[in-house]
Amino acid sequence: MTRHHQPTVMTGISLLLPITLTTMAVVLLAPVVPKLMAEFGNEPGHEWLVPMVLTLPALCSAILCPFAGMLGDYFGRRTLLLASFLLYAAAGIAPVFLSDLTQILLSRLGVGVAEALIYVLSTTMIGDYYKGAERDKWLAGQTAFASMSALLFFNLGGVLGEESWRTPFWVYASALGMFLLVLIHTWEPSGDAHPDDEAEAAPHNFSWAGFPWAKMAVIVLITIYGSVFFYTVQIQAASGLSELGLTSSARIGFLTSVASIGVPLGTWIYSRTGGTGVARLLLIEFALLAVGFMLMGRASGVPMFLIGCFINQLGAGLLLPTLLVWSMSILSFEVRSRGTGFWQSAFALGQWLSPLIVTFFALRMGGLLGSFQMLSYLAAGGVIVALLAGRMGHNSAQG
Repeated sequence: MTRHHQPTVMTGISLLLPITLTTMAVVLLAPVVPKLMAEFGNEPGHEWLVPMVLTLPALCSAILCPFAGMLGDYFGRRTLLLASFLLYAAAGIAPVFLSDLTQILLSRLGVGVAEALIYVLSTTMIGDYYKGAERDKWLAGQTAFASMSALLFFNLGGVLGEESWRTPFWVYASALGMFLLVLIHTWEPSGDAHPDDEAEAAPHNFSWAGFPWAKMAVIVLITIYGSVFFYTVQIQAASGLSELGLTSSARIGFLTSVASIGVPLGTWIYSRTGGTGVARLLLIEFALLAVGFMLMGRASGVPMFLIGCFINQLGAGLLLPTLLVWSMSILSFEVRSRGTGFWQSAFALGQWLSPLIVTFFALRMGGLLGSFQMLSYLAAGGVIVALLAGRMGHNSAQG
């Protein structure tokens, strides 16, 4: 018998919280990297292998998100999401009990597989349950949750890491709490026609008929382009402040956190822009990114640099939900999980490319500040992106 449900605030929160697990995979362990280096300093190639403890899950996510989407469309969203929480917790905690670096890296592969599933399926279920302005609000909330959790996990990892490099890994057990929330407050969606009905069987949707290949390809390319800019400040701001003469790690961390408040503020502003066309939003967002990069690149002191960072992050906070909502709005239930997987893979790929591109220009433009100026010119090219979005005829970010 079909059971009927109504999404509540707790349904939305249950699907927002999992996005913090993708942030946790990297940020939580960043403060204990020096201790990991010391622990495994005698391992051949530890200079490369130890940083992979942080980055391997993100690389897995970039590769596996499309496959996670295929699984979600075929087997259903909820059951796989629940299983992925259990895998995330088990693989995440494993290094507490492991002493071999290779085994730790294998456990991080498990985290990466779970992360890809969690990332795709929780986002897809938001698209399944909510429509229109409600969907926009919850999808924008993902960005705010991810950015704010990054500040929390960085500090939490530092505090827990004072005792041992193993201690922060216990935080991965928080996935079990999210398992319970999703178990209690969600149901297996049955389709767009009756989103409040619980599906009686797995959808087994594996046909690509009706998949919006052309539009999705454009959105994916724009997402890779935008993601490179999105992550630049988060990855490079500390180095930029060092170039401007700051030496205190605590002060650099605090100032970077203050500038990063622009991201959740941008997502909040986005949630108040109902009805604004995608092309217009992209024009504003890339303009903010370009102005921010230019101020950072030409800064002669810390205050101007931080103003540039804040403006840039404001644009980044607007950009992410714009692209996510845009992609979700063209995907029907039958292909929504696969389309979400492609989008999130593109976003993760941009994260991986960002430091490579910044370094490429820094080596050719006289340093990091010169690289920021070049990124300003590239971000200004977003005008062309906005025009392309307008030509696609999608005049609203509403789903």
